Amino acid sequence: MDLYERIKKRQEKISVIGLGYVGMPLAVAFSKVTDVIGYDKSEKKILTYKQGIDGTKEVGDEALKKANIDFTTDDKKIKGAKFHIVAVQTPINKDKTPDLKYIIDASKTVGKNMSKGSIVVYESTVYPGVTEDVCIPVLERESGLKCGIDFKVGYSPERVNPGDKIHTLNKITKIVSGMDKEALDTIAKTYEMIIDAGVYRADTIKIAEAAKILENSQRDINIAFINEMAIIFNNMDIDTKEVIKAAKTKWNFIDFSPGLVGGHCICVDPYYLIFKSSEIGYNPMVLTGSRMINDYMGEFVTANIINKLKEKYKHINDLNVAIMGITFKENCPDIRNTRVIDIIKGLKDNGINIRVYDPVADYDETLDILNIKLCDLEDIKDMDALVFTVGHDDFNALTFEDIEAMYRDKEDKVLIDIKRIFNNKVAEKLGYIYWGL
Repeated sequence: MDLYERIKKRQEKISVIGLGYVGMPLAVAFSKVTDVIGYDKSEKKILTYKQGIDGTKEVGDEALKKANIDFTTDDKKIKGAKFHIVAVQTPINKDKTPDLKYIIDASKTVGKNMSKGSIVVYESTVYPGVTEDVCIPVLERESGLKCGIDFKVGYSPERVNPGDKIHTLNKITKIVSGMDKEALDTIAKTYEMIIDAGVYRADTIKIAEAAKILENSQRDINIAFINEMAIIFNNMDIDTKEVIKAAKTKWNFIDFSPGLVGGHCICVDPYYLIFKSSEIGYNPMVLTGSRMINDYMGEFVTANIINKLKEKYKHINDLNVAIMGITFKENCPDIRNTRVIDIIKGLKDNGINIRVYDPVADYDETLDILNIKLCDLEDIKDMDALVFTVGHDDFNALTFEDIEAMYRDKEDKVLIDIKRIFNNKVAEKLGYIYWGL
């Protein structure tokens, strides 16, 4: 009986290493069809999961409470599984080079707790070659086993879109790959247990790794293009939103909106490919240019906020400005690599008093990671300007009457609407000094 059949019959277990936005939904999904060990180094995270609290809001508290998962911070429990899924973060260093410490540490953890006959599948986004050139040697060294003889590996890139309740894990085609035909077949059939949309069998591990980088880099490039158009149109005093609206009347126009590019994928993954490409002797111009544009957007937005403040006030230092939204995208608590922080820093550098409100972000996490204390909506009062950075549903529900009550002076109202939540024409008629991307 092969490993897949034993997993299906609950004679072998699956371990998921790393229980964030990717790993936790995977663990919950697999727990419906087989036995799962969920491992994470964070005691706080494991404790909240055991209490049935889904801090990611990806599956919800009820689904988490029903999930039969052995949540643990004890890596020795991984020994009870034969199919290991690594879903840890792969960030970048300050110099924009890949930071592989988490995936290397996870490989060490799996390696020292792995037995013969195991399969290890990596889901973390990496440049082509990391699984075979970086991870396999670590697994062999820590386990004392030989890859291809005692254990096998595969790669299946995560495709989670944080906060998306339509394109959920089971509804997205899963790319799978393996080091050989036998590993690929076992990996594919195991994932087919939870993926209703089916799996796509990539020819090689490197192809699967490259496909993930391509997906996110393409999106980064498209956003960079529309961001650059927004910069140009702004300098020409042309409404970018109206330009896009007109352009969309052509059937083959690709609809993207300008904005800040944050999160763990789009603003990180291109740098992995830039690094590897440069290493083999080619400087990728489009990828590099797109990253430069998107990294610049926080500075561009901040400059326009300051310009609008100066239209109304002779001195901008000591003004009160509310930042409405700190997460990197709407209706999602994820604050990883949020570029809203660029705006906050830029305004503070100009002596402006800042309050930050976000109905979705976690207070403790925002304080721990960003050193920012979130306030309550009731604390947003006596403001000189409101800066809406994220299109949360809570913000879309606000009326002009609602936000007017948040200002200090009902005649002097600067409204910055990065995601174009409000109607700019109505805002201007009501006396707001308005700016949006």
